[in-house]
Amino acid sequence: MGVTARTMLRTLFPDGLTKPPSPTRGAHTVQYPHVKEEPVTRARGVIGLHHDNCTVCMLCARECPDWCIYIEGHKELAPPRRPGGKPRQRNKIDRFDIDYALCMYCGICVEVCPFDALFWSPEFEYSEPRIADLLHDADRLADWMDTVPEFEGYEAGSTQKKRAVPQ
Repeated sequence: MGVTARTMLRTLFPDGLTKPPSPTRGAHTVQYPHVKEEPVTRARGVIGLHHDNCTVCMLCARECPDWCIYIEGHKELAPPRRPGGKPRQRNKIDRFDIDYALCMYCGICVEVCPFDALFWSPEFEYSEPRIADLLHDADRLADWMDTVPEFEGYEAGSTQKKRAVPQ
């Protein structure tokens, strides 16, 4: 408690208790929305979806603790890999929605996706006047992919393969 009180006093009265607080010193508060603070590069803002990588495996929806991901899909025949081969079946997305009114931004869905279909975007300004509008469909989630930053390189000597954001 004493540490908190000392920190508060140093923040409110940077020149000491005998002088009045200076408006140019002390706590730095960003006057949002007039002044916008730039989020860090890999900040957790909104989740972007890359349609082509999603196989409708449902891992993200099953692992989500809030059950805020809704997925529907169907099977489609794809051409065989070799001439004369059997046509393959591929899953296609019919519906992929994330309800941000329920989401707690834990990131489990992004981490558990084995096909790199979900990515974090640092965008945080997507509030809506109606709570029902926080249900983002696949098209809106795909629009967020434009704001996903490239992954930074690992430390020197790392054998880990550098991830890339699909374009």
